Amino acid sequence: MKQATSSPLEVRRAEVEQQRSLQKALGRAYMAASGWTASGPPPAEKRFVLLAAPHTSNWDLPVMLSITMSLGLKVHWMGKHTLFKPPFGGLMRWLGGLPIERHKHKGVVEAVAERYRQADELVIAIPPEATRSRAAFWRSGFYHIAREAQVPIALGFLDYEKQVGGIGPLIWPTGDIHADMDKIRTFYAPMQGKFAENFAVPRLREEDEPSAPPP
Repeated sequence: MKQATSSPLEVRRAEVEQQRSLQKALGRAYMAASGWTASGPPPAEKRFVLLAAPHTSNWDLPVMLSITMSLGLKVHWMGKHTLFKPPFGGLMRWLGGLPIERHKHKGVVEAVAERYRQADELVIAIPPEATRSRAAFWRSGFYHIAREAQVPIALGFLDYEKQVGGIGPLIWPTGDIHADMDKIRTFYAPMQGKFAENFAVPRLREEDEPSAPPP
């Protein structure tokens, strides 16, 4: 009797599930050792932009990754392309890294939005402050990526005071940047980064630009 063989798709699904199980175990082990707690289940949506804030420390990335791993969520993140060179490039990709050449920033929003349109399941974590120092404005790429790809923005957070992190509500960008940012500001107001003095009130530069005159 001929033994049934698994299809390439079934094999790939099994590999993905095995990887997620391993990452979930690693995430929970890191959190147990560091004293962090994950808050709530991940969103039901399969595609969304995940904000990672406050971003004030080099520890933010491993903590956020451990939290999302413990929740069974596969998260990608964009990093400087030099991080993906040998000998650690393979590990960075296994951890969800997507190499970005910053000097080729033109078209990044369109390229990432296209990734979302082509994927059935995709989560990319973006630290909108783009620096661990205090920033007067958040970079608005996360907003424009979500709007162009027609996916929601999930409010990922790290509260160092309570040592709790997780994923808050989803916000669908409406095009009214100020109104959408008001919701984001309200959510992050009580959050405290590792270096609290480096976390400013979330604000986009576009909010200070004059509105276009009516047609």
